[in-house]
Amino acid sequence: MLWLGIGVLVVGVALLLLAVVLIKPLFKLAGIFSSLQKTTDTLPNQVNDITSQTTNAIGAGINTLNEINTQVKKLNPLFNIIGDVGQATNKLSSSIVSKVNAINNQTETAKSISTAKGLEGFYALIALTFLLFKRK
Repeated sequence: MLWLGIGVLVVGVALLLLAVVLIKPLFKLAGIFSSLQKTTDTLPNQVNDITSQTTNAIGAGINTLNEINTQVKKLNPLFNIIGDVGQATNKLSSSIVSKVNAINNQTETAKSISTAKGLEGFYALIALTFLLFKRK
């Protein structure tokens, strides 16, 4: 029994020394946990603030998109009119191009006929006479 008492006493002294040695790191760990608790105590408020700001920003973005959509709807008939004018202009210019091509073909045909018959000088004389009379 004596050995048992000595063993228990050695274990007790070892645990006491261990507690004395570990007391300083344990106090530092307690300080770290204390500052961690202070930091985490403010997190719910910060998350709520961020969430409310994000909600406000998303709401403002949705309002802006709605305003843009209404303005685009107002401009849509204008764009349709511009498109119709563009199509009409395209049709007009294509018809003018076809007429000019037809006149050009007729002119080429007349030129080839006058060249074949040797009437270039005669036509030049008629054109010169016409221009002189038109000037006066």
